[in-house]
Amino acid sequence: MTTLVLIAAALALLPAINTFVNARLLQTPAMPRRMTRVAILIPARDEEATIGTCVDAALASIGADIEVIVLDDGSSDRTRQIVEQRAQLDPRLRLASAPPLPEGWKGKPHACQVLSGLTDRPYLLFVDSDVRLTPTAAARLVPPEGIDLVSAVPRQQVRGLVETSIIPMINNLIFGYLPVGLMRRLPQESLTAACGQMMMVRASVYREVGGHGAIAGFMHDGMQLAKSFRRNGFRTDLVHGAALAECRMYHGAKAVFDGFAKNATEGMARPVALPVWTVLLAGGHLLPLVTLPFVYISGAGATLAGGAAISSAGLLLAARVLQAVKCGEPWQAVVLHPLGVLLTLAIQWRALVDGLRGRRVEWRGRSYAPTI
Repeated sequence: MTTLVLIAAALALLPAINTFVNARLLQTPAMPRRMTRVAILIPARDEEATIGTCVDAALASIGADIEVIVLDDGSSDRTRQIVEQRAQLDPRLRLASAPPLPEGWKGKPHACQVLSGLTDRPYLLFVDSDVRLTPTAAARLVPPEGIDLVSAVPRQQVRGLVETSIIPMINNLIFGYLPVGLMRRLPQESLTAACGQMMMVRASVYREVGGHGAIAGFMHDGMQLAKSFRRNGFRTDLVHGAALAECRMYHGAKAVFDGFAKNATEGMARPVALPVWTVLLAGGHLLPLVTLPFVYISGAGATLAGGAAISSAGLLLAARVLQAVKCGEPWQAVVLHPLGVLLTLAIQWRALVDGLRGRRVEWRGRSYAPTI
């Protein structure tokens, strides 16, 4: 049991220490010194509940010369009408219609590729229709010299047990396991990190690498686009996005489960990667909770193993609180973190099994073959 306690302590120290380091490295970009021409590109398919506030927030941008283009991707609700009403009042807003989805393309990469061809601006900010930018976000996300893609995770709004436990895991994986310092120094594709909810690219480089056409068959557009940039020798970066935008990704348990499962096999839920992630997450976040009672009951607190268990658990809790404060998460997310780890792993394993069985992914009224 002593060996198990020490293993749990070591696995807990990794995300704890990494979180403290990344909390310093991941910062909100400063305002640029000059005005830049930016196109804010918003793909929309049946988004009547969010598209109005998304467009309004984009049009309220300051510090950048912006235009906003919304692509109606075959919506069957009032998405188009909502945008048309606003376009009549503000010439900076345009509405376009997506052509039919070509064979082999996923919906969002196709919509983004079409959007990129509707502007000649030097910087393209791709934004999901449920994201509400702050006024300075478009200006702050313009890539600095030497960087060609910048991405950020918005502050995630959550409601209810499932949203509050699972959605903050996005930040937990970044803060706990992404070596941000190495990501910024080394060009390796394996160090890529990006969020498709909010991503700015240098248009010339985007077109040079093939844009979203280079990742036409993927669901996880943010990560895959950043990998495409790095694969072609260009640099990418991830910055802190809680002060740049907010977003409620999914509404309710089913939407969370379906949303996280849809592109899981392009990330964590792969045959080789998922067992490793299971050891890291279950061992680093759940196993310490199991071993701590043993330390207390056995009176081993004064031993090396007991001290390691108590210290690592304390650091892990402090790191989780720091993440919540940094990312604007509710305190309930800290309490529900163990449940979030369990549910995240359950979603990933289910997605892997479904993918190996060839079960198709259903999303936004479209059916896709799984990518393994």
